[in-house]
Amino acid sequence: MRSTEGGTVVAVLAVPGAYALDLGVAVHVFSRHPGYRVVVCAEDAGAAARGESAAGELRPTRGPEAVAGADVVVVPGYEDPLSPLPEGCAAALRAAVGRGARVIAICTGVFALAAEGLLDGRAATTHWRHTAALRERHPRVDVVENRLFVVDGPLVTTAGAGAGIDACLHVVRAEFGAVAADGVAKEVVVSPARDAREPQFADLPAASRESLRATREWVLGRLGSPVTVQEMADHALLSRRTFIRRFTRETGMPPMRWVTSQRILLARRLLESSDRPVERIAAASGFGTAGHFRAVFRREVGVTPSAYRAAHPLPERPGPASQRAATSSATS
Repeated sequence: MRSTEGGTVVAVLAVPGAYALDLGVAVHVFSRHPGYRVVVCAEDAGAAARGESAAGELRPTRGPEAVAGADVVVVPGYEDPLSPLPEGCAAALRAAVGRGARVIAICTGVFALAAEGLLDGRAATTHWRHTAALRERHPRVDVVENRLFVVDGPLVTTAGAGAGIDACLHVVRAEFGAVAADGVAKEVVVSPARDAREPQFADLPAASRESLRATREWVLGRLGSPVTVQEMADHALLSRRTFIRRFTRETGMPPMRWVTSQRILLARRLLESSDRPVERIAAASGFGTAGHFRAVFRREVGVTPSAYRAAHPLPERPGPASQRAATSSATS
């Protein structure tokens, strides 16, 4: 869903006691892309969010009614997740979810959605310190532990502020493509968005994590070539069984599932940023044949490579009419 005027509107709802970092993350990330217009809203539009950890200089300028026209609504974490929201904020959230807006709840912001019944029957996560309270207080929510963020339809729930960055980048990628998300990540000086399935933490020795990070980088440098789990384990100097266990704990998915996700991401970047034929992109991203690439891409992304490219055209890519005009001009 996208507003027709002024780009995609992001409403950051500064609930009472909102954490300054969570609120700032959303404003900072989305304001780095020209396709977004960010507004900060609160029940008391003339006051800053209150509380010791609240958003000091990020003063709300609009009331909750601004959420009604927003395409994306962000609920930052707040100090007392068991306290009820002001009715204006609660009504705005209900209305936003009811009309299908994308909603991101960072950290304890998930409690605001759960309290309104908006997560009943849905999967959600939060900071690991609060998962037990979320499950106990809202038993109808399918609480997913130790995940950076969880996407269930238009609702995105996250762990702490760091995971909030990943969730915001995920939304940029979904709306404007992988290349745009990479650009925003570069602007805010963070790595490209981590996968939602990555854990919030992993109880592994530092040396092991470093070795697996090096192995992941090694794989990323050769995505167009065949790679096996055994080759990855050999690179990490681990047995196959130990490597699979540690890799899955660190990334949240088995090794070859992770490789497929990285190949899909590379293919998305190539579709968005180049005019290469699908056959060449299939080879460059490690899928081999175009038929296999199309099948996997459709399964993972939901559309064919051609449809994805059409939805993310290069601004400088000439259309048939301009191509004919250029040819006519060159031959006249």
